[in-house]
Amino acid sequence: MTSERIAAFSDGVIAIIITIMVLELRVPHGSDINAVAALLPVFLAYILSFILVGIYWSNHHHMLFLTDRITGGILWANLHLLFWLSLMPFVTGWMGENHFAPLPTALYGGVLLMAGVAYYILEQTIIRSQGEGSRLEAAVGTDRKGIASLVLYAIAIPLAFVNQLLSDSIYALVALMWLIPDRRIESVFDEIERRDK
Repeated sequence: MTSERIAAFSDGVIAIIITIMVLELRVPHGSDINAVAALLPVFLAYILSFILVGIYWSNHHHMLFLTDRITGGILWANLHLLFWLSLMPFVTGWMGENHFAPLPTALYGGVLLMAGVAYYILEQTIIRSQGEGSRLEAAVGTDRKGIASLVLYAIAIPLAFVNQLLSDSIYALVALMWLIPDRRIESVFDEIERRDK
């Protein structure tokens, strides 16, 4: 199997996840600013989740581009990642509707943590399947940013029961870390392009 098939399947699932999340944004029942203001927590939760899911989609695309062949282990690791991402609409809606209350905020972080773990497992499964000289391994190296993300999520989860704003700030910080493109992956892409010309 080629990476294009698994990428197309994953793209479809991620598109559905984003669609379900936006459906949680209900039309206000009034025409004044107070009606819209009541939806602000749901909207803020949606924005954060949209960015995070978009980051997963982008990095997933790059990862699969650097994958030579798809094994059964890669398929299952990919499904594991999609499972955790598919819970994003639920935890996003619950956190937003309850104005970032402690338990929904902690569960949101739990889903983010497990999605991060699943992504790391997928990354390592691909690297092992490619063997010596893996392009993905060369691109991600020790994956310090990925490991730092997991540590920050693990800190934010219990912190949600102390101060939800700090917890949410950590989730946003992780998103900001990943918005900056990884130059190592970009350099591997550039090398492949030069070689193919």
